[in-house]
Amino acid sequence: MKRASLTAFLTCAAAAALAGTLAAPASADTSFEGRITPLPTPVVSAPVVAPASAPAIVQANAASAPAPAPQKTASAQAPRNKVKKRRPTPVTAAARSRAVALDDTPFSFRGIALGVTLTELREANTVRATPHESALVCETDVAGGDIGMPFKSYASLTIACRWAHRTPQGWTPSHAVVDGVPASDHVLRFAHESAGEPLRLYEMSFVVDAATAFDLRDLLASRYGAPRMAGDPSLPLLEWDNASSTITICLMPNGGHATLTYLLKPASPRAKGIERALKISQFDEG
Repeated sequence: MKRASLTAFLTCAAAAALAGTLAAPASADTSFEGRITPLPTPVVSAPVVAPASAPAIVQANAASAPAPAPQKTASAQAPRNKVKKRRPTPVTAAARSRAVALDDTPFSFRGIALGVTLTELREANTVRATPHESALVCETDVAGGDIGMPFKSYASLTIACRWAHRTPQGWTPSHAVVDGVPASDHVLRFAHESAGEPLRLYEMSFVVDAATAFDLRDLLASRYGAPRMAGDPSLPLLEWDNASSTITICLMPNGGHATLTYLLKPASPRAKGIERALKISQFDEG
């Protein structure tokens, strides 16, 4: 009896709870739905309305603008005189070399210019001889006696110099290098232009073989133009000159050697005695 009453009581309680739930107002239960992401509201672009007409100021400017001039056709254009450009005259090597030869600058041998003072040449230590440790020995030096040069004072009108090098036996003449070939002999001469003036280089002379002489002839001709020829046709004398100096190639009678001489022209005429003292290419007299 008690068990039946308990069962009836539980049944009535469940029915009452169900009835209360149904009678309560409805509400959304979102405790188990997680995060709700709202959808973005679509953006609707405004419709593009084409302008019915351009603004009044634009229309006014367009109306007042002048009409473009009609282009002339090729047949309607007036013929123009074509101006032909003058081509520059090409400068040949001979003309360029001749222009150099007409320069007033004294000629130079491998960077040694005629007119340089003896002091400047020694201070520069410019050696164009082999061996490379050679030095310029002059008649004013005591060492000049070792290579057969007479002794002179610095006040002498002219002095001669040669490149030489020291050996255990004393000073020995060196060989000047001309066109890459050692010369048989050479001499550099200096002179006082006037009293009180320093000794200046006025002559450089070299004895070279015939093959070197012909090579020098072509080299100098390409640089200074064609030489002036003098002397006997069998032993021609080739000379290049400018306002202040000359270069001369002279074949010797034996035909196997030639002299190459660079000579500075005097700034003013010299007296006959002085001119005789300025000997040219006298290798045996220093």
